[in-house]
Amino acid sequence: MTIQAKPLIKLILFLVVCSFSCVLLAHGVDDNTKLFLLNNEGVSIIPFMYIGAKHMVTGYDHLLFLVGVIFFLYRPKDIIIYVTLFTIGHSLTLMLGGLNDIAINAYLIDAIIGFSIIYKGFDNLGGFQRLFGFQPNTKIAVLIFGLFHGFGLASKIQEFQISKNGLFENLVAFNIGVELGQFSALIIVFIALSYWRKYQSYLRFSTVTNALLMSCGMMLVGYQMAGFITTY
Repeated sequence: MTIQAKPLIKLILFLVVCSFSCVLLAHGVDDNTKLFLLNNEGVSIIPFMYIGAKHMVTGYDHLLFLVGVIFFLYRPKDIIIYVTLFTIGHSLTLMLGGLNDIAINAYLIDAIIGFSIIYKGFDNLGGFQRLFGFQPNTKIAVLIFGLFHGFGLASKIQEFQISKNGLFENLVAFNIGVELGQFSALIIVFIALSYWRKYQSYLRFSTVTNALLMSCGMMLVGYQMAGFITTY
């Protein structure tokens, strides 16, 4: 195995693990977190920040989408712009949905999130230009998908029917935790991609990498739609 191939192998293994996670974890919440959310009363800033950060760091679907978003972004300025748009999107719908009990079916919203991964991989492969002869506005797309990701977070919170007492403060804390988790995950992803970009294999295997992203998204969509059909 050449030195140049090692970064690719590591990323492929990461994506494969995420693929299996889509089927095995499905945004699962551990028992301790469930118990806390069901029994919490009043403002709990630190616990909700922790839960938000943990949810984002272990949220394979959010992370895969962000990998796709920054895959071909080389300048920190561009990364900040796109991540900010994504943040604005999911922050708005998280707060709107959480405070007003607006929710989308958990299976459907996770399927849409899976579709966002497919979309970004397809976009990175130049699929729109090749097949349809046009390029959608990538910034608007990231913002729109951010809105759906936020509804996914809001739907997950609402499943536990947490107390209205201190709800606003707790949702703000949860959202801050999500941002901290997202920032931490992005640093790791950016460092890994920056390291890989030093080698010619980065562009050589970019098609394989984004095809794997699309495969992960397809697995998530299929799993969630199967759950929706069998449940409803």
